[in-house]
Amino acid sequence: MSNKPFIIGIAGGSGSGKTFFLNSFLHHFKQDEVTLVSQDDYYFPAGEMTQEENKLYNFDLPRTIDNEQFLLDIKKLIKGEVIYKKEYNFNNPLAVTKILEINPAPIIIVEGLFILHFKEIAALLDHRIFVEADDSVALQRRIKRDGMERGYPEEDVLYKWHNHVVPAYHEFLLPYKDTCDTIVINNEDTPDQIIKITEEISVVLKDKYCHRND
Repeated sequence: MSNKPFIIGIAGGSGSGKTFFLNSFLHHFKQDEVTLVSQDDYYFPAGEMTQEENKLYNFDLPRTIDNEQFLLDIKKLIKGEVIYKKEYNFNNPLAVTKILEINPAPIIIVEGLFILHFKEIAALLDHRIFVEADDSVALQRRIKRDGMERGYPEEDVLYKWHNHVVPAYHEFLLPYKDTCDTIVINNEDTPDQIIKITEEISVVLKDKYCHRND
């Protein structure tokens, strides 16, 4: 690609509604206009773990992420190269792991908990979006998600929340909130509000970056 892509960073704590925001945002673009690279796919393999080991293992630390490979792949996309990445299965032995083909595009979305903490990755972002929700709202979303999608007992979810999730949020994400260009408060599960916000941002970006070669 002759033009440097526009890179959007989307960060938010667990239960902030970041995934719904992200999906709403992507919905406004054609497939060849935007590409997504997610921090979740860069966890170092933790190996097979028992339920108790999984409960105690802290995934909410920057050292659990291969940020060097994460950075390298973002730079490849910027140069117009295709990257191939094994999808992370959240240590679920029953999950079918796919190989992701991530193609370059005029707009690149980088998302994850630590994208603002990783200095070299943060330096590549042209626009930063911070999605947040009240702790009580975020916790209920986390309990529902981890119970339904990952089969975790509520006791384990609460342990991780208080011992891993909240401390990591306050240390590695919240300090960067004021550096963000857009802050989205997502306490109410009202799709209309999020769709409206994402549409407003996407209209500007599509006009500026996706139609520049028309």
